[in-house]
Amino acid sequence: MEFRIDRTAFAEAVGRSVRALPARTPVPVLGGLLLEADAGRLAVTGFDFEAAVRVEAEAEIAVPGRVLVLGRRLLDVCRVLPDGPVSCALEASRFTVEADGTRFGLSTLPLAEYPALPAAPTPYGTVDAAAFATAVAQVAVAAGRDDTLPLLTGVQLRLDGGEMTLSASDRYRYAVRRLEWKPGAAAEGVAEALLPSRRLLDVARSLGRCGDVVIGWDPAGDGGLIGFEGGPARTALRLLDGRLPAYKSLFDMAGAAVAEVECEGLAEAVRRVAVVAEANSPVRLDFSAEGSVMLRAGFGDDVAAQRVPAALSGADEMPVAFNPAYLLDALTSFESPRVRLELLGAGQRALLHGVPDPGAGTAEAGTHRHLLMSVKQLV
Repeated sequence: MEFRIDRTAFAEAVGRSVRALPARTPVPVLGGLLLEADAGRLAVTGFDFEAAVRVEAEAEIAVPGRVLVLGRRLLDVCRVLPDGPVSCALEASRFTVEADGTRFGLSTLPLAEYPALPAAPTPYGTVDAAAFATAVAQVAVAAGRDDTLPLLTGVQLRLDGGEMTLSASDRYRYAVRRLEWKPGAAAEGVAEALLPSRRLLDVARSLGRCGDVVIGWDPAGDGGLIGFEGGPARTALRLLDGRLPAYKSLFDMAGAAVAEVECEGLAEAVRRVAVVAEANSPVRLDFSAEGSVMLRAGFGDDVAAQRVPAALSGADEMPVAFNPAYLLDALTSFESPRVRLELLGAGQRALLHGVPDPGAGTAEAGTHRHLLMSVKQLV
């Protein structure tokens, strides 16, 4: 095996593929990246049974071949290589990397012990890469972080006709985002899948500038993998078992008071007053029909307060309190300049959704909603 490749392209392919490698594994070969050189292309693949990432780059192939190299060690080498062409070769059991007089020799891993890679799923449809990346980021903030409850660490993907719905919940909040997508010939009926949120977020971010993302899936067959392909990168994610609880009844806010406030202004006020709050202490918001909301946080002598303009309808006043981190996650997930809060009172649900700028026509209006549970005990 011998090839020559641009340093930037090589480093990008290695850097994107290495994200699939496990942090720790009892199987040494899973710490390796598979490099395959053939027909003017270098393919770099990382795999850990839960995800497979394959990135291709143009290269001058002198001798085709395959090699398995420790991924993070190779990434460290790529980071310090000088700019320009990089020459790589397999010499017996050593993989050499050379650029502008700098030469590295890396030990290789046994190819025979590397597991078989999953086949690419059947193309199922396409979605705009930038819109998909934004939507995944908006709902992923509501996914759980506790790996002992894997169901709640996922983002649920629902495909129905020309509409894609993404949702996530950790029991204390529930985010939902709808967007358009283009189903392919293989797409039939309604299909749902639960994907690991951290993996999906990483995939969506990496493909955000690819124009369109091709989604590969075979829900009628095995259906255990979903593929995402854009530009030179292809990723397959293994699905989580189960599905999130239905949210339709939770989002029914009949009888709620409605407050409208400038999104960034409220977020900045939350950041300020939360400085004095103890861990897990709430921030109180007192909405008034007089046209403002008073934010308060802290106890005893360590307190903070700030008043922000806000419009309230459906009640003369509405006191609520939220976990400040959860409230900030919700507020910063919106692209709209203003946010509308439907409020049922302390200890009950609150539903946030964006209010579009009439001149800008924000696309997320009505398609992105974020449900929060307010705290029962007001500060």
